[in-house]
Amino acid sequence: MKQAEVDQKLNRTAFADGPRLLADIGATHARFALQTAPGEFRAVRVLKCDDFTGIVPLLRSYLADHADITLNHAALAVANPVSGDQVRMTNRDWEFSTDEVRRALGLHTLLVVNDFTALAMSLPGLKPADLMQVGGGAPASNSVIGVLGPGTGLGVSGVIPTVDGFVTLGSEGGHTNFAPADEREYSILQYAWQTWSHVSTERLISGPGMEIIYRAIAKRNGRQVRDLSSQEIMSGALSDKDPLCLEVLECFCAMLGGASANLAVTLGAFGGVFIGGGIVPRMGEWFASSPFRSRFEAKGRFTSYLSEIPTYVITTPNPAFYGVATILSEHLRGRSGANTLMERVQHLQHELTPAEQRVASLVLEQPRLVLNEPIADIARMAEVSQPTVIRFCRSLGFLGLADFKLKFASSLTGAIPVRHSQVRISDSTHDLSAKVIDNTVSAILKFRDQLDVRSLDRAIALVSKAKRVEFYAMGNSRVVALDGQHKFFRFRIPTSVYGDSHLFTLAAELLTAGDVVIAISNSGKLPELLQAVDAARAAGADVIAITSSNSPLAKKATVCLAVDHSEDSTTFLSMISRILQLLLIDILSVGISLDAQNSELVLERKASKGVEAESRRLLISHLDS
Repeated sequence: MKQAEVDQKLNRTAFADGPRLLADIGATHARFALQTAPGEFRAVRVLKCDDFTGIVPLLRSYLADHADITLNHAALAVANPVSGDQVRMTNRDWEFSTDEVRRALGLHTLLVVNDFTALAMSLPGLKPADLMQVGGGAPASNSVIGVLGPGTGLGVSGVIPTVDGFVTLGSEGGHTNFAPADEREYSILQYAWQTWSHVSTERLISGPGMEIIYRAIAKRNGRQVRDLSSQEIMSGALSDKDPLCLEVLECFCAMLGGASANLAVTLGAFGGVFIGGGIVPRMGEWFASSPFRSRFEAKGRFTSYLSEIPTYVITTPNPAFYGVATILSEHLRGRSGANTLMERVQHLQHELTPAEQRVASLVLEQPRLVLNEPIADIARMAEVSQPTVIRFCRSLGFLGLADFKLKFASSLTGAIPVRHSQVRISDSTHDLSAKVIDNTVSAILKFRDQLDVRSLDRAIALVSKAKRVEFYAMGNSRVVALDGQHKFFRFRIPTSVYGDSHLFTLAAELLTAGDVVIAISNSGKLPELLQAVDAARAAGADVIAITSSNSPLAKKATVCLAVDHSEDSTTFLSMISRILQLLLIDILSVGISLDAQNSELVLERKASKGVEAESRRLLISHLDS
């Protein structure tokens, strides 16, 4: 396919404003992709940072292959602390201004975040297939998660739940002092002290650190060896079974286990500790039998504490793309005032007076300068009066310059905004109404981004061909089941609802092949429901579960339509989960209406009942006529 055709295809995206540029820029390699829809990353490419003199030439090299694509938004994860506009990379002699890079590339939005903040942000969305568990333990819900990963350096971060959602840590934990756990590791530390007075954990638990360990152990063992790269050491250990390389790799994994345990007890990471970076995933299954987990649990009095915490290797390629894409998506949705204010200024510019347009031009060209300067200097640089600056702010709907700057500052940061606001006793009716609506909208948008379309396709196909459909649900979920029964009856599909747990299994035992059960449950743990699902499957029926993806019900179902919004239904009346379950019923209904095979089925059922088949599809408000 010609490049122009590829670019034309990439321009047809799920985003109204075109594809989004994503990058994960480390000290050695830079990985790029164009995001065309949630979870869809195209034109993935890896470039060597050594081939470029700075970040702008690096970005332009990737974009040169997609010159016909219009890009408005981009987000970069960099292996470096990020604070403010100026970024100076730790392991590479690059320094740049975020705003200058944005202008150089002609972007509306450019976010720059720490690479392990991005990796941490990806963790809640990872699936079991994206991970390899090492050792025992199970994650506790609503708990802190730790993440670290050796590459050129050692990245460290965490995900911390809060009342209003969660936050990610912008940590530099890789620069803590290395702590040896035995005589061999102490000799390695002594070897490193010959070069550095301060030996951080990153000095040894990293790619360059593995090379130091190799030289130190060779010296300790009285061997003369040539220097090897970390890749050569890993190949020597895993492929050639070289004893020295194996000892180095075992020592490296033990050190990583100790560092991971320190992170776990520091954070109280009962949600698990995740290992990323470029080194460990390349070890494959060997890592599971390495000393990593035994060292992780070797904590004296806290051994039992750590044995309950699971550890995982992130095996999916380019996981930081998911995190940095989420950060950019959150930013563009404007959940904390980050409402693409730059785009608002640009779109409204032609409606402003000529003097106000000069202020708008200054905002678009030098946004951070406007953010930091007083009104007198802003007016002077825009060549307008101070009242004109105030009129510009009010034309955009703000009270004045201070109000504009507050919202504008939010729109220029890459931090994750608050996504859930608790209703307080002191809230007015206006406030509680806004919070309930905002919380629900936020949950729906997150739910949309996490939909498993393949499972929906399977569920639609099953219901479309079903001889009969039975809903099993209790309590709050029964309302959803009744809604489904009402809709499916309109498709002439025999449908019934059972809301009594004593009748679930009795009804399930009467099913046959070609029947479908739709079991709805927040927890997915109700024993009577699980027993009925077993009976339905034994009778040859298929089961569609609308429940949490990690629940026992999900594991027993033919298809799971996951609703992973966490609400403690044992303590609270679940509300948002019910909305998400109803949305799944609506999606199924529209899908059935569009299904070609079902169209024939509806036609046949109407004709067999003497009903005039004047339409091949049932009209639904989401569809055009």
